[in-house]
Amino acid sequence: MPVSLIDVPVAQRPRERLLALGPQALSDVELLALLLRHGRRGASALDLAVELLVEHGGLAGLAAARPEELSRRAGVGVAKAAAVIAAFHLGARARGDTGAAVRLCDTSDVAAVAGPMFTGARVERLLVLVCDAQNQLRRKVFVAEGAVDQVAVPVREILNTVLRHDGRAFAVVHNHPSGDPTPSLDDRRASTLLAEAARTVGLRFLDHVVIAGESWRSAPATTVPH
Repeated sequence: MPVSLIDVPVAQRPRERLLALGPQALSDVELLALLLRHGRRGASALDLAVELLVEHGGLAGLAAARPEELSRRAGVGVAKAAAVIAAFHLGARARGDTGAAVRLCDTSDVAAVAGPMFTGARVERLLVLVCDAQNQLRRKVFVAEGAVDQVAVPVREILNTVLRHDGRAFAVVHNHPSGDPTPSLDDRRASTLLAEAARTVGLRFLDHVVIAGESWRSAPATTVPH
């Protein structure tokens, strides 16, 4: 029979334990229950947290879940699903943000900055890294999202994003949910289009990187057939 949080002694409830002992003392279930805040009729937030972790095979699977998948479970809904997704992404971004100025000198720098932004992504997304004249990172902006293994490269939107944030140079990054970071011919053609368009408006195109999990590759330019 499910146990309501009301029936749990105050000192043993997740919120009180976090305040008294710190977040490191809480289990995954307790931390997730704090995000959910409430359960549903007949099930506490702790019960709901257990169900979600079991259904998705643990934290890694839950982090990769899409909002519509989470919201389908009774007691979750759109608002709680959004909160859970946001929490995972904030954590991933915090791990990749040292607070120090970052200069993009080569492909490995681009991949290191962008990698955490794609944690758990199951569809292709396109990220623009906006830099100043010294290649120091100014802004990270997602400009497109597509179906699995398919995202368009909106050249005009990418350039507008860089100019809107007073950038002088930029790199683009997209992911391959298939798990293979090998750039496709279309990826290389996109690099060529971006390099040519950047020169036209006085910007410097730094790199186009394809990420797949922990692996990455640069997508070199190729000749675009006319």
